[in-house]
Amino acid sequence: MVSTTLRRALGVLAGLLLAFGSACSPPTRALAAGDVAPDFTLMGSDGKSHHLADYRGKYVVLAWFPKANTGG
Repeated sequence: MVSTTLRRALGVLAGLLLAFGSACSPPTRALAAGDVAPDFTLMGSDGKSHHLADYRGKYVVLAWFPKANTGG
């Protein structure tokens, strides 16, 4: 029998997958070295949405820390 906590966690995970899955469409082909990155929007740790298009013509470094701001 599945515990209530596990059911809730699975529900949250399913919601996240639906939210991110509908917001992120797969590229039509794989990117190659030298390709221009497709436009995307990400939520920053400052709570604001950041659009790649706003940084065109500038150098951009995208860093992802999966366990940032967690106890892990």
